[in-house]
Amino acid sequence: MSGVDGNDLEVLLAPYDASRKRFRSLAPAAGWELEEHAIEALGPAGERLTIDVAISPASSPRRTVVISSGLHGVEAPLGAATQNALLQAEPALATRYPDVRFVFMHALNPFGFAWLRRMNEDNVDLNRNFLLDGEEYRGSVEAYRQLEPLLNPAGPPRALDAFYLRAGLAVLRHGMAAVKQAVAGGQYDYPRGLFFGGSGPSATQRILREHLPRWVGDVPQAVHLDIHTGLGPWGTYKLLLDASMSPERQARMVEWFGADSVQPSRSDGVAYEARGAIGPWCEQVLGGIDYHQACAEFGTYGPLRVLAGLRKENQATHWADPKSAITMETRRRLLDLFSPPVKAWWAKTLPAAIELAHQAAVPSK
Repeated sequence: MSGVDGNDLEVLLAPYDASRKRFRSLAPAAGWELEEHAIEALGPAGERLTIDVAISPASSPRRTVVISSGLHGVEAPLGAATQNALLQAEPALATRYPDVRFVFMHALNPFGFAWLRRMNEDNVDLNRNFLLDGEEYRGSVEAYRQLEPLLNPAGPPRALDAFYLRAGLAVLRHGMAAVKQAVAGGQYDYPRGLFFGGSGPSATQRILREHLPRWVGDVPQAVHLDIHTGLGPWGTYKLLLDASMSPERQARMVEWFGADSVQPSRSDGVAYEARGAIGPWCEQVLGGIDYHQACAEFGTYGPLRVLAGLRKENQATHWADPKSAITMETRRRLLDLFSPPVKAWWAKTLPAAIELAHQAAVPSK
């Protein structure tokens, strides 16, 4: 992509329904198989909400490349735009990489994409919902419990709010890394709170458990890039690896994508260790496949600014009229935080995301 004009931004920032229609039009045109899997919740206009999956033709694939978007709903535009751009690519991906099966999962959180929320219809942060077999949906760290009144105030957003002052004091006292880990690592005790992992498997998890092995297919190796936005310096990206990934697989990801691009998820880096993340769960479900997953995280704004936007939108959702002007405004601002309507940001991030998909299709060294 050489540049972005205003019309391009309208397409790139398309709302859920328009993005879905484009995806569902492009996939069959490229000769890909298309599936839809509905959830029970409805969109703002009463429309059906679905997770749509496109699978490329590959007669004898040696590898499957999975690209997923919208696990955190409001973060979906970049991932969805990447998928649609790849479906339009010339030469076609199936022609360029005949031994690779591509699986594009569009809008893993269709409710969040449609309603401009990070969370799903049950206020669940889906990247905290994928607990491994035997883990219980309960618990939160002591630091989260201490910060909970600051993170999840009981009442609508107020014009005068001391959030930045109080959050800054917490950072000065404990350090940014410790606060980030405590806040965002995942909690299961506050259903109305930020980063709530749920009380059981979500609809998204149930759909993936039933269908993911079939989508990935009988291949020896799979690479999964789950595209996110909001963490890290403006317009840059990191491939965040779950801390549980073996050193051998981490080394292979470094060989695959480059040392500057890959970072294990830890509190002293861009991200943090998240309980219930999708990567280890997919590896468990897929069994013996040589499976490599990374959260492809593209930076926008600073962590306190992003957290403030999440907090205010969550307040409005639970303590104001869902259709009120203040709720709509907090969601519009949340979209801007995670998908900046800025040409320069898209001109950096979209080509980088597309290039990552091509890198994933080439064998590691």
